[in-house]
Amino acid sequence: MRHGSICGVGLHPKGVEPVGRQIRLASATVALQTSFIRESEIGSSMETVKTVYKIFIKGRIKDVWREITRTNEPLPFFFNSSMHTTELGEGAPLRMRTPSGKYTGVVGEVLEFDPPHRFSHTFKFTQLDDPYCKVTYELKEVSGGVDFTLISEDLVPGSKTEKYMKQGEEIIGTTLKALVEKRPLPVKSRFILLMCKWTEFMTPKKSLTTNWPLNK
Repeated sequence: MRHGSICGVGLHPKGVEPVGRQIRLASATVALQTSFIRESEIGSSMETVKTVYKIFIKGRIKDVWREITRTNEPLPFFFNSSMHTTELGEGAPLRMRTPSGKYTGVVGEVLEFDPPHRFSHTFKFTQLDDPYCKVTYELKEVSGGVDFTLISEDLVPGSKTEKYMKQGEEIIGTTLKALVEKRPLPVKSRFILLMCKWTEFMTPKKSLTTNWPLNK
């Protein structure tokens, strides 16, 4: 059985083992909150997880926005995946593909697109059977730079998606910060990008791009 190596959130080369085990939060600029939301349905209730990650970026809001919305080219802050879509607008399909284009690690649909302040979409790892969650990027212009917030919602407690999302937030934030501030990428980011490149061949067949066309 082949193990996954999609770098929607980095995976260990020996299998679906999160690189996040090697990660330690060490930046005073980083804030991570986890809260639980109780959703009630007729005859049942479901508990979901919401995480909020914040980091300050010294730069222009238009530069941060451009970095998170570039399409059809590798995005270092998102593990070198390329964002493919028909157009960036409400209701548009979204696919995050490996640089080679052979595999699609994440699929979703744009929910909100409000330049340069808010970008929201559904999110699902193609290699997992977990349900879709919701991801939102919020940008707020402040003195000297931008407050960047990454919100993940509707995560199933204890799921692999919850684990990967929590582990990926710091890498996304610190890599994005380095890109906009034109500084060298953190060592952890460079290591994970290298591992994504080396382990692409281990990606499960269910994540082949032919299984996840834009019109699906």
